[in-house]
Amino acid sequence: MTVSHETASTRAPEEGAHGAAPLPAVPQFRLPGAGSSRPISVACIAALLGLWWLSTARGWVPPLFLPAPEAIKNAFLNAWSGNIQGGQSLLVHLQWSALRVFGAFLLAVVTAVPIGIAMGASRIARGIFDPPIEFYRPLPPLAYLPLIVIWFGIDETSKVILIYLACFAPIALAAKAGVRSASIEQINAALSLGASRWQLITHVIVPAALPDILVGLRIAIGFGWTTLVAAEMVAATVGLGQMVLNASNFLRTDIVVMGILVIGLVAWSFDLLMRWVEARLVPWRGRF
Repeated sequence: MTVSHETASTRAPEEGAHGAAPLPAVPQFRLPGAGSSRPISVACIAALLGLWWLSTARGWVPPLFLPAPEAIKNAFLNAWSGNIQGGQSLLVHLQWSALRVFGAFLLAVVTAVPIGIAMGASRIARGIFDPPIEFYRPLPPLAYLPLIVIWFGIDETSKVILIYLACFAPIALAAKAGVRSASIEQINAALSLGASRWQLITHVIVPAALPDILVGLRIAIGFGWTTLVAAEMVAATVGLGQMVLNASNFLRTDIVVMGILVIGLVAWSFDLLMRWVEARLVPWRGRF
């Protein structure tokens, strides 16, 4: 009886611990800064627009330096109907600029992604492509614009090449950095299953590098629109950058601001599209 009593007394806490007391809930981990920032962004934009309207309505800033929102709206309507210098409508300017930027961007994607992956996977490719990319990457487009004009003339080819070079470097370097995201365990597991080098690249390295590649695409398209004004300085008669430059010669600040807003909205819309694509293709990014 004594032994059974001791056995029961020693088992009672264990049974009570496992049966009666539930385990505490494990708190879910969230990254710092997680959550939607859309309300903050909307409030910030509304505050900036309100400050813009107030400063122009009160006359704190001369219209030559900052036109009123009403003047920007009138400039947009006039540009849409073609009632500005040059006689081309805003839609025509937008079409030509989009053709140059997105055409050069697609060419950069087709060439820079394979080269970047090759640079990350092969020391020979890294030794060949890394020095010229790192050399020209910090250079502003205006620095090598005269050389491109001498080599390729003043037609559309020089404009596309200038934007292409601006987009190429960030995409290639992003793809190169993304290759290193593939862990050695994933690579060894694929090799142990008999994967060839091409299968290793397509099924392991490229999916691991995809998040960094998408970030590089977002950065590259921003560089493309930034280089647009420099590209359209080369004997262009139509385009958003040319429209802004032409308006600045006549001190039409309203058209200049309107053109800047249009370029920014188009680039922002494409960035939102890339974020949507990133959320669909790499939903695991930033999650544990």
